[in-house]
Amino acid sequence: MEARNQTAVSEFLLLGLTDDPEQQPLIFILFLSMYLVTLLGNLLIILAVGSDSHLHTPMYFFLSNLSLNDICLSTTTVPKMLVNICTWDQRISYTGCLAQMGFVLFFGVLENCLLAVMAYDRYVAICHPLRYTVIMNTRVCVSLSLFSLAFSIVVGLLHSLMILRLSFCTELRIPHFFCELAQILRLTCSDTLVDNVVIYVAACIFGGVPVFGIMFSYTRIVSSILRMSSKKYKAFSTCGSHLSVVSLFYGTGIGVYISSAVTDSPRKMVVASVMYSVVPQMMNPFIYSLKNRDMKAALWKLINRTASLP
Repeated sequence: MEARNQTAVSEFLLLGLTDDPEQQPLIFILFLSMYLVTLLGNLLIILAVGSDSHLHTPMYFFLSNLSLNDICLSTTTVPKMLVNICTWDQRISYTGCLAQMGFVLFFGVLENCLLAVMAYDRYVAICHPLRYTVIMNTRVCVSLSLFSLAFSIVVGLLHSLMILRLSFCTELRIPHFFCELAQILRLTCSDTLVDNVVIYVAACIFGGVPVFGIMFSYTRIVSSILRMSSKKYKAFSTCGSHLSVVSLFYGTGIGVYISSAVTDSPRKMVVASVMYSVVPQMMNPFIYSLKNRDMKAALWKLINRTASLP
């Protein structure tokens, strides 16, 4: 296969979910609906937290950050796909593809970090309730958010700079609806040994540390509850929403990894990847609003206040 330097690459082709023209309208309606639900649901969470003084706590501060991140992650991938379907144009520029890949990695890692920070917040609230307001003060909350942000920027820049040094072949079709790192690496004519090592090391560090933090926090939470009175079980109920979101996020990610290992069909892998790149961001607002009385009350107040406006 003829190789050419990356400076000669001006665009890639995003093949999307299917080549069948008859299925394109259905896919467009489905993803547009999911995107609008994601925007509306997460925006309501942010507005509810901001408008209700009872929710001005570390737990809901991190939740509003998670909702904003979910909006950004969905906006990075879905609108481009919808535009491609409408215009029947599968092209995406080299710069645009690289930027999209970097932002997907950035917001994906940030979601990972925020879930870990939220687990730590629940650990402090349950295991150290009397010191909760002292430990989780405003300075600490902002610092944890900024640290998560910096952590994610490093990952996005690391992989983006790594792709810049690669050369690509004449086959520039990506069997996906967005520019995914693994799919881009398959198109290169360069030796990717170093890149694969960097990917695995980065995954262990930038993915493993937040996962370890979540596991550590909930191990201590369960251990603390088992040693205390039954009243503490009420405190554990505040973890229900977070555990559901964590299970959805990591469960869909593991499902995609398993599907990629057992199937060689790129199309099936793309369909599976929808489960981690679109569905969790849409479901998170429902999980937190349905399982949290304070959030439901704040949402109803916001809706009633909006409806009463002239």
